Amino acid sequence: MFVVDDDASVRKALARLLGSAGYLTETFASAEELLARSDFDTAGCILVDVQMPGLNGLELQHALSAVDRQLPIVFITGHGDIPMSVRAMKAGAVDFITKPFEDDELLKAVALALEKSRAEQNERIEIAAIRRRLSTLTPREREVFCHVLGGQLNKQAAADLGVVEKTIKVHRARIMKKMGAGSLAELVRMAARIGYSRAESSAP
Repeated sequence: MFVVDDDASVRKALARLLGSAGYLTETFASAEELLARSDFDTAGCILVDVQMPGLNGLELQHALSAVDRQLPIVFITGHGDIPMSVRAMKAGAVDFITKPFEDDELLKAVALALEKSRAEQNERIEIAAIRRRLSTLTPREREVFCHVLGGQLNKQAAADLGVVEKTIKVHRARIMKKMGAGSLAELVRMAARIGYSRAESSAP
């Protein structure tokens, strides 16, 4: 749980509130301080003031997205307006809370952000696992995978690749085992989840 605010008293108050709810927090006096932190691998969220010296909250959101550190963000502000909140929400913010706010309102937004973070982290882990399994395929298995994704029958793939149908069956069985797929439909869904295309599967 990361708290970013240039006001030390606000950082302290937010850390105390979040701590009372059982959250571990790290506080930062600026967006630049947070960006200097290298480890964002664990589930978490960012609670950030919009108006700050240097990079403001919206600019921090953009900077994190640019380096693929897309932790859910809850904005807090005493100077927000509707266009600003719309930009923040369109860019993926979980909530945009205007000061003064009730503690329960903030804690509810944080809980929602953390739930989103955990779901996104699980998705990243699963996609990474699919990619690792995909990397174990041999060049020939990747070629066969290409034809499988195209919906070809074994005999069609065999004709295209200049091999006998039995060879295609063997490769398909190995592909299914290596990928951990229980069915052809599951294999196709795996490819879709990682954005794997027929063109990519046939590339060297």
